[in-house]
Amino acid sequence: MQQRLPSLIDPPIAFAHRGARAHAPENTLEAFELALRLGATGLESDVWLTADGVAVLDHDGVVRNGLRRRPISAYARHELPAHIASLRQLLDTLGTDFALSLDLKDPESAAAIVETIADVDESMLMRTWLCEADLDRVVELRDRFGETPVRLLQTTRLERIKGTPEQRANHLVRHRIDGINLHRSDWTGGLVALFHRFGLMAFGWDIQHDHELRTSLRMGLDAVYSDHVDRMTDAYRDEIGNPLS
Repeated sequence: MQQRLPSLIDPPIAFAHRGARAHAPENTLEAFELALRLGATGLESDVWLTADGVAVLDHDGVVRNGLRRRPISAYARHELPAHIASLRQLLDTLGTDFALSLDLKDPESAAAIVETIADVDESMLMRTWLCEADLDRVVELRDRFGETPVRLLQTTRLERIKGTPEQRANHLVRHRIDGINLHRSDWTGGLVALFHRFGLMAFGWDIQHDHELRTSLRMGLDAVYSDHVDRMTDAYRDEIGNPLS
């Protein structure tokens, strides 16, 4: 059996992608609560802003009414369907004893996220990872938040990185970005070690099958994302130990 390489986050984070979406309707309070009960140590979602500036959790960012589709930004919070939870609802319902990974689908949502989390439990900012695909925007976010302890990741694919991975790692470090989030198929043990050498966290998304989860944990990733929380926690328990211990 391959020996597990060290991760910078020990133990690594087991993120439930959109909650336990393989077991319950995605991005609902039900799915998030179930994910934690199944052993996830982190929750992941996408964030949009309503017309009145409330951060809400949804993947597509649109509301369907028959054949009609309108963006969430066209609605006030109280006008949205009941299944769309706000970030504040999530924290008020489930507490703050977990990591949180949030994709900034609305570029303007970051400030509302930080304000909401700080209002509920400021210490959770250290366990909150804001994920942004655009390299310039993620750098702007660090400049905007200064010393705020919220964590920042660039989410991308290896093929989209201009230059070498080492050049990208150096750029992220110079701008005080905390790490990079790549698709599972992009990662190798050597690439994880490269980013770790720069002190950057290495996160891996879309890790669905048992062998993928075990391989990802063994190569030293600092966080894994999966729809299948039961598989993820089983692999985690075998490779690392009980995620909730």
